Amino acid sequence: MDQDLWNIVLGVAASGLSASLGWLARTALSRRRLRRRQGFFGLPDDSDCLLVVNREAGGEGVHRHDVFALLELSALIRDCGARPRIVRHDQAVEGFGDRTEFCLGGPMSNQRMAAHLRTLLPGLELERGPGTSPDLYRIGGETYRAEHGVSEYAVLARLTAGEGRRPVFLFCGQKAITNQAATRYLVRHHEELARRHKRGSFALLLKVVNSEAYGPDVVELVADVTDAATRPAPAPVPRPAAPADDARTTEAAPGAAAPGAEGTGAAATPATAADAPATAADAAAAADGREAPDTAGSARPPARGASPRPRPRR
Repeated sequence: MDQDLWNIVLGVAASGLSASLGWLARTALSRRRLRRRQGFFGLPDDSDCLLVVNREAGGEGVHRHDVFALLELSALIRDCGARPRIVRHDQAVEGFGDRTEFCLGGPMSNQRMAAHLRTLLPGLELERGPGTSPDLYRIGGETYRAEHGVSEYAVLARLTAGEGRRPVFLFCGQKAITNQAATRYLVRHHEELARRHKRGSFALLLKVVNSEAYGPDVVELVADVTDAATRPAPAPVPRPAAPADDARTTEAAPGAAAPGAEGTGAAATPATAADAPATAADAAAAADGREAPDTAGSARPPARGASPRPRPRR
């Protein structure tokens, strides 16, 4: 009897000890997961964060898909033990890095998103289509055009900047439903993203498949565009100008004859003593009507074909 009672007591004690150890291990794992989640989102206990909301395209309210995205983000923030603060995009006038920020919406409906894209993601270019939402994303030379209701794109980014090094999360979609799809992707895969990227920056391009039938649930990861999006886009190369007509120009060679002297056979000869101007004696003889004295004497040869002039006798 005493032995059976002792066995029962030992069994109860072992069960209690096992339950206590299991509870302690589970609590430690839960706290570790919570600390990892808080570190990834930059949300320590009793901290504040910003939820920057856009306006509905073409209106002043908030689209219902953006409201659903805010609800999912608020639940995630509450799980981290932080407090969300919702701010309109045109009233969020402060820097980044001091506290975590979640910015929702495209640059056409969210002024703060447009500022973040210019500052933090200069390599992401958006082109606006006929409607009020961007229809084309250009990242690193690749273009991604939306087919509304069939395939649409969104950019999910975690960027660290500023003095406090708190992250900024961007949910930039081509439509409101793609903003919600990017938010839901973060809520579902934040543990995997934390293991892969730790606490560093990243930018992911997501594709929302057939949103008219499946809503924001079917999301595909297209590419990690961190390097291409965080570097400034290369400047466009100017197109070369049309070649001008080749004008054939000729340059006069040194010592060549003038254009008007071609075919005349005349060549320039250096000046001689015979071509020198008249002396003072020649000028005086011409004035008295006398023949000018031959100063050259016999040194000057007679002209070809002319008879020599006889000398007077003395």
